[in-house]
Amino acid sequence: MKLTRWLKSWEFSLAVMLVVEVLVLGAINPAFLKVEDLLYSTNDFMHIIFAALAMTLTIITGGIDISSTSVMGLTSIVIGLGWVAGMNIVAAVALAIVVGTLAGLFNGLFVAYTDIHPLVITLGTLFMFGGIAAGLPGVLDFLGFKAYGAAGFSAYMYEGITGFPQSFGDFTQNSIMGLPIPLILIFLFALFLALLLHRTRFGRYLYLIGVNQEAAEYTGVPVKKALILAYTLSGLGAAIAGVMLTSYFTSARSDLGSKDLLPIITAVVLGGTDIMGGSGTIVGTLIAGIFIGYLRQGLLALGVTSDVVPVVTGFLLVVVVAAKLLVARFNEERLNRQALKSRQEEALGGLGKEVS
Repeated sequence: MKLTRWLKSWEFSLAVMLVVEVLVLGAINPAFLKVEDLLYSTNDFMHIIFAALAMTLTIITGGIDISSTSVMGLTSIVIGLGWVAGMNIVAAVALAIVVGTLAGLFNGLFVAYTDIHPLVITLGTLFMFGGIAAGLPGVLDFLGFKAYGAAGFSAYMYEGITGFPQSFGDFTQNSIMGLPIPLILIFLFALFLALLLHRTRFGRYLYLIGVNQEAAEYTGVPVKKALILAYTLSGLGAAIAGVMLTSYFTSARSDLGSKDLLPIITAVVLGGTDIMGGSGTIVGTLIAGIFIGYLRQGLLALGVTSDVVPVVTGFLLVVVVAAKLLVARFNEERLNRQALKSRQEEALGGLGKEVS
């Protein structure tokens, strides 16, 4: 029964689409059919999947966190500043993850305790966190604190904070049993969120909030606590993404990930999460994130310019949302027709009894 349901699910359809995509790209460029190349190419878009997995929770509640990309940049800058201040790289990374998580907590508190729509709140924090990340090194330099690498502040303005230990840069390039470390961490993070979403009360609370927040409050759901935790986890996912980007580029910059908001949202929506809230899965987002990542790489390999790739991604997002709305409208009309037919049959049955 479960297997039949899985074969009919949107996640299975996505998995089939992913296989077809790889085969098509492989026919165009045989490098796409090499397992090793497929695995290691995920390093190019791992940050999108981390952020999308965490954002799934907030969209399920009927909200959204569009500040994820600026949290990535803020996390990256904190790593760089911690490193040039003399911190151990592990301590700097830990501090950056804490800062990113606190940024998510900040969003959650505003969403939970105000009537302002999450889109507006996180739009504000998108610019606020981004401004802090961009301005913090300059402010520290003005105050006389060292906030850049050995090349000086002018070099930082062009290439970011560099000079990290080799081990930090190798982190995203190394593998365990043939699997890239970032990909392993993605699967572990997805497993953690999936268990949290589908095996705990917290997960059920998120779905109930997404369906009807007022009704959830009346039934005793701790709406505020659930929202705060959802946005805090979104900050955590963005922070991990920022760490991975900083290691991948071996450079701490405030603009890392700044252009990836569209593919992040697209991965969540394409993965089956209803943009209005109330439904969605982590598995769907994971598969969709990989699908979009390979799509972007395939387009670039075909010679499509980087300026055109966002157009394709945006078009895909519009098509998916429109298709889901049409399917929902079709299902609603079908259920209405079935209900009308059932009532007509009951009425005719009652009339027949009266005549007899």
